[in-house]
Amino acid sequence: MLDSLLEYFKSEDIAYTECANVALRSAFKVGGEARLSVHPDSCEKLIKVLRALDNEGIRAEVIGNASNILFAFDFFDGALVFTDRISALYTEGEQVRAACGASLTRIARLASESSLSGLEFAYGIPGLVGGSVYMNAGAYGSQISDVLEYSEAYDRVSGERVRIYDHGFGYRQSVYMTRPSLVCLGACFRLKRGSEEDIRARMEANMASRREKQPLEFPSAGSYFKRPEGHFAGKLIEDCGLKGMRVGGAEVSQKHAGFIINRGAATYEDVLALEEKIKEIVMSRFGVELEREVRLIK
Repeated sequence: MLDSLLEYFKSEDIAYTECANVALRSAFKVGGEARLSVHPDSCEKLIKVLRALDNEGIRAEVIGNASNILFAFDFFDGALVFTDRISALYTEGEQVRAACGASLTRIARLASESSLSGLEFAYGIPGLVGGSVYMNAGAYGSQISDVLEYSEAYDRVSGERVRIYDHGFGYRQSVYMTRPSLVCLGACFRLKRGSEEDIRARMEANMASRREKQPLEFPSAGSYFKRPEGHFAGKLIEDCGLKGMRVGGAEVSQKHAGFIINRGAATYEDVLALEEKIKEIVMSRFGVELEREVRLIK
């Protein structure tokens, strides 16, 4: 079965790797091996990959660049489909249209060069378009839902391509979470005309703030916990005195308590054990239940 599938990928010029070391692809730098990693370079090839895997009954998880993912397995008996090679983007009037694998930083830079305002908050976010729509990514008081006009998706149940306008957005929530058969292929952002100089200044200010406040020098998956209503996760964790707490190679960042970082040789077991300790202590001290923002694949 797998041999015929790989022959099909070869015939369609679709790149793949058997027994892939996913830690090398993870922003967290943790994880085991996947039976197969697949790397389509167009939306059409992505659809072909998903159809082929679904037809063969092989579990397939669609991944961007794994910037907000924890691979919690020693061996994944399925396929991880990476979309980072599907990266086309262009501007049309006051719109920016981008494929699912285009980086948010690249999109924000293109918008700036076109004197289009609205994506300044996305500059420096390490994720890609698909993941940002999936989780309604945000920063500095703005989020994807503020600027998204529509997204294009492939429905793995119906086998059709669809355009989505109603995303059911909430805080780190979208229709892509409630309807997992949908796979984001791309997005159209509606922006406003502005001064390129002012737009660039806001982008640079945001980037400077990231460098100052976030532990970018260590592997992590970004903000580990969602913001609890009425609170900030990092502040709760810091107030519990947990900065620097470690389990194995996983540590609560001393620079920003909302980040769990890999100090070196951390395993996914270390990260999950540290997560549980943090949640227990915060609940005991403040009565607030923390919820993981990072997507877990196991």
